[in-house]
Amino acid sequence: MSINKILLAMALGLALTACSNQEQAADAAAAAGDAQAAADTAAATGDAAAADAAQAAADTAASAADAAAASADATAAAATPAAADNAADAAGQAADAAEQAADAAKQASEAATEKK
Repeated sequence: MSINKILLAMALGLALTACSNQEQAADAAAAAGDAQAAADTAAATGDAAAADAAQAAADTAASAADAAAASADATAAAATPAAADNAADAAGQAADAAEQAADAAKQASEAATEKK
């Protein structure tokens, strides 16, 4: 395989990784939106403890979504495959954290709704 083909294959790999990370960042942003909606629902129940827990989880989801977006951008700008892999891993972990925080917000909201 020629050097040009190797470089092309590496560039395609980086492009695919960046695309996947942009999707993860979008998913994380959606999860953060869901978490905020759950926090708003919890606040409407009047259960202050559940509302506070849901809002804290929503804030965590928003921070994780921001981290996923930053990591996705870092993947796209990475100069080496190793740097791209590291940024891709960070984006995936941040997206997972956003989804977990959104789940926590939903659980707090459901608990508040059940108490109502």
